Amino acid sequence: MSLGSINKIMRTTAFKLSAIYLIIFSIFAIFLIVYISINTQLLMTRQLNSTIEAEVRGLVEQYRSGGMPGLVKIIEDRSRRPGASLYLVTDSRGHYVAGNVAALPKWVLDERGALEQSVTYQRLGETERKEYNAVVSVYEMFGGYRLLVGRDVGEREIFRKVVEQAFLVSAILMIVLALLSWMFVSRKVLKRIDAIAGASSNIMRGRLDERLPVTQAGDEFDRLSENLNTMLSRIEMLMQGLKEVSDNIAHDLKTPLTRLRNRVEVTLASGQGDADSYREALEKTLEESDTLIRTFDALLRIARVEAKSTQIEKSALDIGAVAADMAELYEPVAEDEGAILTWDAEPGHVISGNRELISQAVANLIDNALKYAVRHVAEQRAQADRQDEGDLPDVARIHISVKRSGKEEKAGAGYDPRPIILSVCDNGQGIAKEDRARVLQRFVRLDKSRSQPGSGLGLSLVNAVASLHEAKIELGDNEPGLVFSIQFPSIERTAIAHDQRDETS
Repeated sequence: MSLGSINKIMRTTAFKLSAIYLIIFSIFAIFLIVYISINTQLLMTRQLNSTIEAEVRGLVEQYRSGGMPGLVKIIEDRSRRPGASLYLVTDSRGHYVAGNVAALPKWVLDERGALEQSVTYQRLGETERKEYNAVVSVYEMFGGYRLLVGRDVGEREIFRKVVEQAFLVSAILMIVLALLSWMFVSRKVLKRIDAIAGASSNIMRGRLDERLPVTQAGDEFDRLSENLNTMLSRIEMLMQGLKEVSDNIAHDLKTPLTRLRNRVEVTLASGQGDADSYREALEKTLEESDTLIRTFDALLRIARVEAKSTQIEKSALDIGAVAADMAELYEPVAEDEGAILTWDAEPGHVISGNRELISQAVANLIDNALKYAVRHVAEQRAQADRQDEGDLPDVARIHISVKRSGKEEKAGAGYDPRPIILSVCDNGQGIAKEDRARVLQRFVRLDKSRSQPGSGLGLSLVNAVASLHEAKIELGDNEPGLVFSIQFPSIERTAIAHDQRDETS
C-alpha cells in the first residue's frame, strides 16, 4: 500500500472513529487490568496477614500449654513440611533455636507484631545464598525468646509478573488487531465511498440514468444509496419531463405564435385596411393570446401540483358532493351540446384533498368526455346519414359516479377503509390501450384529436392532481367509450372530525 493510500485512509471518518474507539478501549482495558492487579495483590496480602496472625495465635497457645519444648517440637515438625510458611524461634541473644529460616536482617527481630513491608531472608538447608522475600510477624515470649512466623511472597511476585506479561501481550495484540481492523474497515469503507463518488461524478457529467451502487448488505450505506437512488429517479423523471415540456412547447406553441405573427404582418402589409379589418385582426390576435395565456397557466398549475407545493392545503373533503356540484354546473352545457349528463354521487365519501384542485380535475374530465363523445356521436350520425341507415346512433352520454370499491368491511368507529373511486364514463370513441398511458403526459394529443381545440394539458393536470392526493388512475373500456377512474384512499373519522374542528375554530 502506497503512502498516499495510507494518508487517504487516515483522513477517513472510519479511521478516526476506529482510533477513538481504540483509545477509549485501551484506557478501559488498562484501568481494568490495573484495578484487578492491585485489588488481587491487596486481597492476597490480607489473606497472608490473616494466615500469619492465625498461626501466631495458635503457636502462642501451644507455648502457653506446652512450654518452650512443646513449641520447639511443633516448629520443627512444621518446618519440615513443604510449603511457603516460615518459622523461627530465637533466644534472647538472637541465636537460632528452631525453624526453617537461616538468616534475616538484624532489625527484623527487634520489631514487634506484623511488619508492613516484606523482608528478605535465606532458607535453611540451601547451599546457595539466595535471598527470598516474605511477609512476617514477630512475637516476644517469656525469657526474651522471640517467635517469627511468616509467608513467602514468591507466589505473589509470580502473579504480578504474569499480570505484567499478560498486560504487555494484550497491549501488543490489541494494537496489531486494531491496525488490521483499521486497514480492513477503512479500505472497505473507502471503496464504498469511492464507488459512490464515481457514480456521482458520472451523474454530474450528464448521465442521469447512473445510480449509486447497492451491495445488498443492508447496512447504512445501502440505505443511503437506496434513498439517493429514489431521489435520482425522481430528478431524472422531472428532468425528462422538463425536456419533454420544452420540446412540446417549442412544437405546439410555435404554430399559434407563428399564426399570430402572420396575421399581424398581413394586416399591416395590406396598408389599406379599414377600421373593421383592423378590429377583426386585433380580436383574433386577442383570442390567440388568451389561448396562449391559458396554456401557460395550465403549465404553471401542473408544475405547482407536481412539485407538491406546501401552499396547497388539504382537508377532509366530500368528493361525492364535489362531483355532484360539477355535474350540476356542466348539465346546461351538456344540454346545449345535445348530450345527456347523469351522475350517481351520493355524499359521505370523504377523502383528504384540496377542493379547488379536485374540482378542476373533475371539470377537466367532464369537459374532455363531453367534447369527444359529442364529436364521436355526430360523426356516427353523419356516417349513418350518408349510408341511408335507418337506425341512428344514440346521443352523447356522460355519467359520473362516486362509490367505494370491493365489499363492505367492518373497521370500527364507522370507518370504512375501502378506497373511493371517482369515475367519468362516456360513449365516445375511447382510447386505445397502447395510448392510455401516453395521454396523461403534457401536450399529448392523439391524431384523431388534432382537429379539436385544446392544448393537450387537461389530462396532465388530472394526473398531477391524482399524484398529489396519492390516488391511482385507471383507464378502461366503456364499450363503447372510455371509463376514466381515479381511486382515492379513504381517511378515518378522527381525521374528519379534526378538520371540521379546525374549520370551526
